[in-house]
Amino acid sequence: MKAWRAPASRRDVLRLSLFGGACAVLRPSEAAEFEGHGLSSFGDLKYPPGFERFDYVNPDAPKRGIFSQQVATTIYNQNFNTFDTLHIYALRGAGAAGMSACFASLMSASLDEPDAVYGQAALSVTISADRLHYRFRLRPDLAFHDGSPLTAEDCAWSFNTLKAKGHPLIAEPLQSFVVAEAEALDLLRVDLAPTRGRDLPLVVAALPIFSKAWWSTRDFERSTLEPPLGSGPYKVKRFDVGTFIEFERVASWWGHRLPTGVGLNNFELLRFDYFRDRDVAFEAFKAGTFLFREEFTSRYWATGYDFPAMRDGRVKKEVLPDQTPSGAQGWFFNTRKPKFKDPRVRQALGYAFDFEWTNRNIMFSSFDRTVSFFQNSDMMATGMPSPEERAVLEPFGDRLSPLVLGEALLPPVSDGSGEDRGLLREALRLLREANWHIVDGRLVDAAGQPFAIEFLDDDDSLERHTAPLIRNLARIGIAATFRVIDAAQFQARTDAFDFDIVVRRYSLGATPGEGVRSSWSSSAAATRGSYNTAGIADPVVDALIERVIAAQSRAELTTVCRSLDRVLRAGFYWIPQWYKASHWLAYWDVFEHPAAKPRYARGAPEIWWSKA
Repeated sequence: MKAWRAPASRRDVLRLSLFGGACAVLRPSEAAEFEGHGLSSFGDLKYPPGFERFDYVNPDAPKRGIFSQQVATTIYNQNFNTFDTLHIYALRGAGAAGMSACFASLMSASLDEPDAVYGQAALSVTISADRLHYRFRLRPDLAFHDGSPLTAEDCAWSFNTLKAKGHPLIAEPLQSFVVAEAEALDLLRVDLAPTRGRDLPLVVAALPIFSKAWWSTRDFERSTLEPPLGSGPYKVKRFDVGTFIEFERVASWWGHRLPTGVGLNNFELLRFDYFRDRDVAFEAFKAGTFLFREEFTSRYWATGYDFPAMRDGRVKKEVLPDQTPSGAQGWFFNTRKPKFKDPRVRQALGYAFDFEWTNRNIMFSSFDRTVSFFQNSDMMATGMPSPEERAVLEPFGDRLSPLVLGEALLPPVSDGSGEDRGLLREALRLLREANWHIVDGRLVDAAGQPFAIEFLDDDDSLERHTAPLIRNLARIGIAATFRVIDAAQFQARTDAFDFDIVVRRYSLGATPGEGVRSSWSSSAAATRGSYNTAGIADPVVDALIERVIAAQSRAELTTVCRSLDRVLRAGFYWIPQWYKASHWLAYWDVFEHPAAKPRYARGAPEIWWSKA
């Protein structure tokens, strides 16, 4: 089966960690201009000024070899099954994997802190007393891959263009970003609106830096197979559209010797291979066509790794703990459609999924049930609301569902038979309350129109897991089908919200910020291509999102996220699926890595290296 996590999902991994970091937050009594070498949500940086490297890297890691893998992570316009453009920062086209490695940013993240970033292109940042103006001092001798200088003009043009013309998943979080201006060749000023969220400065600091001169003769909103001029640790070497893409290490890159670059980017070549069929991909891995695989299919993990290279030690298996928030994974309803408007209908459909049977019979009992939008984190609501949560929720009064202030909602637990009759009877009761009735074996509305559902996907890897759900839906009179379409059509339809139900996973990082607005706000629900797949448009959710973004301490953030979790779960926007708090890794025995991985990342390929 598929299990998704960031940063290595086989499906639509909604990797919002870019929007999960943040800026230093000072209390009013501390209000003064501030200069620093790094930023974090609540001012708790692990690494001091002048640090030499991150603790989790091997500073002596050799620079050699190749790291090849199947495409397992997507962001913005990328697709798991194909690509037709090398421009991933606009809406058009299906973007190639790995392109983000071609671009530098002002700051880059520490993988052993929940939300800290340190200077990359930026040497330091000065923050105004009102926290609305950020001045980034650039390092000397920055350059693009063609040797042309990288200046504050390029940064300003990049950020302003991304707000105006970038992919909606970039432009949406930049709503309160006002403008970026170059005050000197090495000094960039970023102006933010008073309404800006806590982490907007980090959103800007993590944006890719483009060459203003290179793009001056090209249309930023169009797709292209011409490699854009970059400034990062890798550049495009060669590719075959829809088949593979390779990146070569830029040996002269200015960032390799920085504290944020030591011990990272150790491979001379990165390669991403595309496969439309998962069985074909697994056979290709067994044959050594690509060298690294994070396994998401429990059947393969339990029974597939018995082949000669595995038996004689040329291929290794390794399980690493995953301490990052797993987030929300499930079948999400498109509530823009009238048949899914009533939450009782959505709740009823959830009773048809027998997780216990599916986990035991299809997934080798390898997974746990996802119950929360903040799964595997302390931001997950449990039990009755705490006094602090009640203080957040009770002012909304009768705008809250009565379920919100009770025990945190959990999916039903079945008898494991695959067709729990008690749960199906409860589903029918809820449907009758919502004015749906069984007539001649079919569930119909007051006008006699039958209830039909299409589960839409771009590959068939979840068909075995969806089939038992479809059978149970048939038992309550619902005609459901599983439909697979090609990747380009799937992306176009999901961008336009032209579907009934699709699978998605939301993982908002250890410090949720602007990404929450992009995922669940009313404005995102109306934005083509947004992450708000379900079309959640609830004023209470909107208000809680703003409180998440504005939280001034980690304790406050945790309380508000738990409150938001209760409201989202009471909306029944999804049928929750499953998760596991570990990484299943398989790789040919040509790699080495530090003894301990960083807490908030898998570490491959960032800090791995090739054996001699």
